[in-house]
Amino acid sequence: MAAYGLYTHIASNKTRSILLLAGLFFLIYVMVFAGALLAEVMSDSRLSFDTYVALALRDLVQALPYATIGTAIWIAIAYFFHQTIIDAVTGGHDVTRQEQPRLYNLLENLCISRGIAMPKLKIIDSGALNAFASGLNRRQYAITVTTGLLAALDDHEVEAVLGHELTHIRNGDVQLMVVAVIIAGVIGFFAELFFRLFFNSGWNFSGVSPTRAGRDSDRKGGGGGGAAMAVFLLAVLLIAAAWMLSLVVRLALSRSREFLADAGSVELTKNPDAMISALRKIEGRGELPGATSAVMEMCLDNPRQGFADLFATHPSVDARVAALVRYAGGHDPGPLPLPAPAPADDDMDAPQTPPSGPWSDAQTSQPPAAADPIGPWGPRRWPWGR
Repeated sequence: MAAYGLYTHIASNKTRSILLLAGLFFLIYVMVFAGALLAEVMSDSRLSFDTYVALALRDLVQALPYATIGTAIWIAIAYFFHQTIIDAVTGGHDVTRQEQPRLYNLLENLCISRGIAMPKLKIIDSGALNAFASGLNRRQYAITVTTGLLAALDDHEVEAVLGHELTHIRNGDVQLMVVAVIIAGVIGFFAELFFRLFFNSGWNFSGVSPTRAGRDSDRKGGGGGGAAMAVFLLAVLLIAAAWMLSLVVRLALSRSREFLADAGSVELTKNPDAMISALRKIEGRGELPGATSAVMEMCLDNPRQGFADLFATHPSVDARVAALVRYAGGHDPGPLPLPAPAPADDDMDAPQTPPSGPWSDAQTSQPPAAADPIGPWGPRRWPWGR
């Protein structure tokens, strides 16, 4: 569904979320069918290809209710506990006004100015510069920022970042992003489980080994062993395809959502330059240690380079800044260095340069000043002025 404005963008997000959930069930059924193929090959390697497929379809029909119920339970768990899972991955924790008065007041002012319900605030103790919004309903909405971002950005820039994440909540982007995380997580988990089980466990799959296949073929005078090998390869390809499709789900996250969130931040703060400078400071410094790729898709900036940028769900910082300059009248200062850190306590013990003054050694070591052209008693620069 193409989105041509804010309201169609919100409607498009809802439609995509429903389609992605339906796609989750489909991918689960594909995984179950592939597992049934492997189970039938392991039980008997002397059958024909059509027989294997028919038996696997029978197993799929029998397992269909259990797979559906299991998927529904996973969705329910993700619905109620996805924030707990995200916090466990990123190390985020709730903060109150007393703990973070600066951050809390900035977000509260934005919410009051537009009559928006106040989301929860969370902090990640990390030097990375990033932030993201999460939640599936008003009681779950949360905005998470890193301590590194709070240290590197001033109040106007932090307010712009909060406005960006608040716009994601207003536009319904967070629901789609969370659904994508759920799908990528569950399919990736089962696909990796299958591959580890069948390739790294050390089991002896004699049913599909070339030696056993040759004996079966000679005994039957046919191609039973070859059919078993073909079915085994088909199952592996189906699992790999489901795994890849779960990763392609990220492509459903339109890059336009970041442009709209940047524009929404400017609309909330009336300060395009703050959003631009925040992006310039965050650029290339947002990688969260230990965070999965699915979680990084939710962040304000997801650094990608080279071939990976073709599949990135975030436009480049240059493109976002150019849009703000063109449509919001902002000014691009170019790449910005981070402010220098404050000196540590250990640095206080280091030898200090003696201050220069009228009676200090530094002053006497300097060459004498040239004669005043007005005269020795003319207006000279004394320590207390002219």
